[in-house]
Amino acid sequence: MTSDTQRDETVQQPTGASEGAAFFKGSGVAGAAGGAPGQSSQASEGDTVPTGGEASAETPSQAGALSQRLLEMEGENAELRDRMMRLAADMENLRRRTEREIKDARQFAVANFARDMLAVSDNLARAIQALPEGARESGDAGFSALVEGVEMTGRAMLSTLERHGVRKLEPEGQRFDPNFHQAMFEVPNPDLPNNTVVQVVQDGYAIGERVLRPAMVGVAKGGPKAAPAGETPAKPGVPDESTKDA
Repeated sequence: MTSDTQRDETVQQPTGASEGAAFFKGSGVAGAAGGAPGQSSQASEGDTVPTGGEASAETPSQAGALSQRLLEMEGENAELRDRMMRLAADMENLRRRTEREIKDARQFAVANFARDMLAVSDNLARAIQALPEGARESGDAGFSALVEGVEMTGRAMLSTLERHGVRKLEPEGQRFDPNFHQAMFEVPNPDLPNNTVVQVVQDGYAIGERVLRPAMVGVAKGGPKAAPAGETPAKPGVPDESTKDA
């Protein structure tokens, strides 16, 4: 009996060993099955990550592309800056030109009207000049009041023109200036420099720096040469201060 029992136990041991082997084998299969997703994820990651040789081959090309793009952006920036500076300069020139045009428009807007009013002022002056000598003193009070009224009207008109920038030219005794004077005749006079205004036939007027009507004048002829503009000739008998010793 004892030997039979031992034989049964020895026969059952392989069965337990096979079960253990099957268990471990199943565990191994399960472990392999469980480890398969990890291996597939590693494989997918390996597909996207380049090898060392590929990374080293792509890096110089990317750096070159970035450098080229940087140069292009710097060129675009310089071009935009130049355009902005030109635009700012154009706007500044436009602002100054507009201010000048507005100033000129305000100053010279009455030029045509003032030129027409000068003819009226001339007629008033001619009316006074046409009076015979002694007519004012010998006339009655009404005539004297009329003459005085005409004179007051002429003075008021000139005063109004002056308030609007119109000024009367005073050329007598000055050097002839073709920009403001119109020579009508020459007067022989050896005592005065040539082209000196000696007589005013008709008054001239200017508005700002522009001539509104040139003065009609007579100029001297036959005298010494006129001094250059900006220089004052020395008076006879008076020493020149510039030749004195310091």
